Amino acid sequence: MPAARLILEIAIEGAHSLKDRRQVVRSLKDKLRHGFNISVAELDEALVWNRATIGIAAISASNDYLQGQLQQVEQAAQRIATGLGAEIIDTSLELFDE
Repeated sequence: MPAARLILEIAIEGAHSLKDRRQVVRSLKDKLRHGFNISVAELDEALVWNRATIGIAAISASNDYLQGQLQQVEQAAQRIATGLGAEIIDTSLELFDE
């Protein structure tokens, strides 16, 4: 069954504390999780207040569906991050056909 992974690198320039960072990351994760049928997790340790890495995973019977879905997730993440005062600085999409 095909699976896909999307990694988002996020810059949170407005974060002045770990609490600010957590608020942005939690809000982004929750909005993506509730808007799409995907798994979302924070992948890095909170060592730097103004950066975060988010991992997103999805499975489907169709590679085309997965690719389209994660492109929509990426676009939604861009909009949500902008609204939270953050910016997606890098993305990585991988499809696995097993």
